[in-house]
Amino acid sequence: QVQLVESGGGLVQAGGSLRLSCEASGSISRISTMGWYRQVPEKQREVVATVARPTSGSSTNYADAVKGRFTISRDNTKNTVYLQMNNLKPEDTAVYYCRYTSSLYNVWGQGTQVTVSS
Repeated sequence: QVQLVESGGGLVQAGGSLRLSCEASGSISRISTMGWYRQVPEKQREVVATVARPTSGSSTNYADAVKGRFTISRDNTKNTVYLQMNNLKPEDTAVYYCRYTSSLYNVWGQGTQVTVSS
């Protein structure tokens, strides 16, 4: 099994910054993808950013809406993924979910609320 623990959400004014963290524990694979998704009421969950850990190095992907403002990073020694969110906008308000995927598991975190006031 794999468990995810998220932290770092909160309330911030537009233009401000937040950093989300997600620590994975359990049966962690050397080859896996971790990422952040977000969801607002009555809308589908959407991808924000992902970072894959292939056989060597890593690769990142971002939603167009957050490119240049958000940065995803991964500390494999801690099995933790971070999402640095800068220049936040009210439309970034959502519940943010961490996700871990490997050949064996597809696990979601419990979600953390991010609220950006105008």
